Amino acid sequence: MQILRDDSIGILGRVTGLLGSWRRLFLGAASLAVFIALWSLYSAWLHGDWPFAYRSWSQPAEYIPYPSEVLYAFVDSFTHRDPFTSLYMTSHIYASLKRMFFGFVLAFLVAVPLGLLMGRSANAEAIGKPLVELFRPIPPLAWVPIFLIALKLFWGPIAIVFLGIFFPILLNVMFGAKSVDPVLIDAARTLGAKRRDIFTKVVLPFTIPYMMTGIKVGIGVGWMCIVAAEMLGAVGGGVGLFIYNMAYQGTMYDRMYAGMLVIGLLSVLTTGAAGFLEQRLSRWMGMK
Repeated sequence: MQILRDDSIGILGRVTGLLGSWRRLFLGAASLAVFIALWSLYSAWLHGDWPFAYRSWSQPAEYIPYPSEVLYAFVDSFTHRDPFTSLYMTSHIYASLKRMFFGFVLAFLVAVPLGLLMGRSANAEAIGKPLVELFRPIPPLAWVPIFLIALKLFWGPIAIVFLGIFFPILLNVMFGAKSVDPVLIDAARTLGAKRRDIFTKVVLPFTIPYMMTGIKVGIGVGWMCIVAAEMLGAVGGGVGLFIYNMAYQGTMYDRMYAGMLVIGLLSVLTTGAAGFLEQRLSRWMGMK
């Protein structure tokens, strides 16, 4: 009887979780539908396609195309080359992903060890924190002219992405390493754990959720940085370059918004991949 009751509780929990997931999905879809509806109404108002429409000289109607026009331009950018670089959108995405990947890997390889060191060593924190606090408030985009001149058009955007991702990972890892409960460390020492075991089995697992939070925040910042850097200078294409060309050289605003949509989707996909990896790591390490 007790087994049946436990099974019923387990089934009820799974059903409740499934309903909660569907509820969140519905709310997300509803908010997106409301946004598209308001966008369509505003476009119709500007274009004079409904009563009481308003035409503003300061905001021409072509600046705000209809969502359907943006969707058509989105699909068209994958099937036709853009007139300025003769590249398909897939080539632009590949160029941006390549810069994003190199910048992320470099930031991860530097920020994680440095954050762990500063989080567990008071001397390392005393040395590194003044530099972190000095350079962290400087927006990565402020470095764009310097990096593009000093590192040229290939490594310049990568360096800007590096800066955008570096500080969120560094600060979160450092905070996580500092937040390890001393009781856990003392218990591990009592059981005979060596320094290396304490680091790999206590400090590192405790820090991983903080690290993944920094990664997800850094990815969002990285996409903002790469778009701005590509707008100001990039070779071999890039979604940021595509947006710049469509807006400022071609006045193709539907394609400009299509490029912005691509960036949003790329950010959602990469952040979602980081969240999926976080869940797998948590389950593998027994934290969930």
